[in-house]
Amino acid sequence: MRHWIWPPSASVRSPPEKSFFYASGRSSNEVGFLLQLLARLYGSNNVTNCSYYCHQATGVGLQGTMGTGTATVQLEDLAHADMVFVIGANPASNHPRFVHQLKNCRDRGGKVMVINPAKEPGPVRFAVPKSAKSMLSGGTWIASRFIQPSIGSDLALLTALAKLTLENSAHNAAFVDDHTQGFADYKHSLDSLDLDDLLAQCGVPEQELRAMAEDYARAENVIFAWGMGITHHLNGVANVEAIANLALLRGMVGKPGAGMLPLRGHSNVQGIGTIGVKPVLADDVLKAMEAQMGVTLPSQPGLDTLACLRAAEAGEMRNAIIMGGNLFDATPDTAFARRAMDKVNFKLYLTTTLNRSHFNGMENSEALVLPVCARDEEPQSTTQESMFNYVRLSDGGITRLTNVRSEVSVLAQLEAKLLPKEPLDFSRFEAYDKVRQAIADTIPGMAPLADIGTCKKEFIVGQRILHEPVFNTPSGRAAFKTLSMPVHEKTAYPYQLASIRSEGQFNSIIYEEADSYRGTQHRWCVLVSHDDCQRLGLTKGATVTLTSAHGEMKNVEVVPFDLPAGSVMAYYPEANVLIGTEHDPRSKTPAFKSVPVSIKVGIGQKGGVQR
Repeated sequence: MRHWIWPPSASVRSPPEKSFFYASGRSSNEVGFLLQLLARLYGSNNVTNCSYYCHQATGVGLQGTMGTGTATVQLEDLAHADMVFVIGANPASNHPRFVHQLKNCRDRGGKVMVINPAKEPGPVRFAVPKSAKSMLSGGTWIASRFIQPSIGSDLALLTALAKLTLENSAHNAAFVDDHTQGFADYKHSLDSLDLDDLLAQCGVPEQELRAMAEDYARAENVIFAWGMGITHHLNGVANVEAIANLALLRGMVGKPGAGMLPLRGHSNVQGIGTIGVKPVLADDVLKAMEAQMGVTLPSQPGLDTLACLRAAEAGEMRNAIIMGGNLFDATPDTAFARRAMDKVNFKLYLTTTLNRSHFNGMENSEALVLPVCARDEEPQSTTQESMFNYVRLSDGGITRLTNVRSEVSVLAQLEAKLLPKEPLDFSRFEAYDKVRQAIADTIPGMAPLADIGTCKKEFIVGQRILHEPVFNTPSGRAAFKTLSMPVHEKTAYPYQLASIRSEGQFNSIIYEEADSYRGTQHRWCVLVSHDDCQRLGLTKGATVTLTSAHGEMKNVEVVPFDLPAGSVMAYYPEANVLIGTEHDPRSKTPAFKSVPVSIKVGIGQKGGVQR
């Protein structure tokens, strides 16, 4: 094969800048660390992960406001909150254990504030599996208030809520004065905005938002939770900063029972970022790796996930190591994804499950797919990090198949072939405790990882939980961010589409065609507001064509749904044909959930399942 990433002779090795290294959140901390180390020893900082398609906007937004890019609360804090905001997420489907915590909040007399364009059944009322009473009674009421902004208008709604908080004199002046910076400029920006304009942008009645603001003003301990309904926009970072502003106004960070809780998906997507699978390492981490291992690593910034694929489409990527995930289906603009993947001459996949990435984008290129151990099949213990910054230990040890190897072993042996003259002996890392020691020596907050394999003591990553108002910023203060409202120009595509996942789906893998929560029988459908259905003369089962600037979905079945007028939803990854590669400039996250589309009413056969 041409252009193998580990050629027999170093003289024909591909240039490092023409290779990229990708990890999903399925993989362990141990193998993630080895992947990024292998890439950097090879000379490439094109090291990236699936968070650039999900919560990277969260990391950027929180880092700039709070000094930490992850949750500021731990699981136990939810037991002390008397209010929880759930914004742009459907936890009944994606985080059912979190719904149990929302039920507990309601049982204590607390309130749950849900902000989401679609009025999903689960966040309204949910039969909590852990509660026999809830199951027998037909479900527990979850949402105290449910506000439905138009898709893509989160920044306007959150800013309006902050403006009302100030108008109600409900802000915590002492906290703002003692522990924050930038408030004067932020207040000036709020004063300059017209409430009616903000309400018109988000399409929410003033009375509803005022009632939510009054509830917020009375709450004592508030946790803000959000999902990709906040991050999947051209202004995803600004959306997160607006949530942070709202929390800082009332001092709802820096004490027990209050703070920020991004709802992440993959089991170790956060840990993969923690241990360095990203295109830019912090200077202290880079220096620690070089000092501890006696190596020199590249310092130039690498490319994020989407940038790697854009470079591939331009013919600038010859090779890739792709560890887990389904990069083809996860990438916006299906035609672009196919072209880009096919331009990568050779792809090495390490996977537990075959998926569409292994078969698409293969017309003119080659790939090697290696089966690897799942977590419970690993020959040694591995670790993962939860969305609460909690590092867990998995013992593994189950022998399910005889023809799979651990990812750690594969990478350790690959390094010997790829970098035969490298002085760092990768073979020692086949002992996972050695990998964990290297992580403990180089990654801030991960020191307890060194002996977790023997002492079995799980832990919370240091310097992240904010139970005191001391922030890991240069000033030690949290920062208000002054934000500009996006300008929405009228186009030939008057509707805003959000791509969504179904109940019978995990990430991009689909296990059931029907969606029990939304009442759809197959996935080739579009959820349209009742108002739009009436205006367009559409009934359930009618077929339409959805068109964007990037593609179209023909003969899509209409399902009337509780949505604001002008907002529609379709299933991912099918809807990727409509989604372009436009992205938030700060986080590089594509706008999966605010896609301008048109609806053409057509006559014809109902569309089948088309993926």
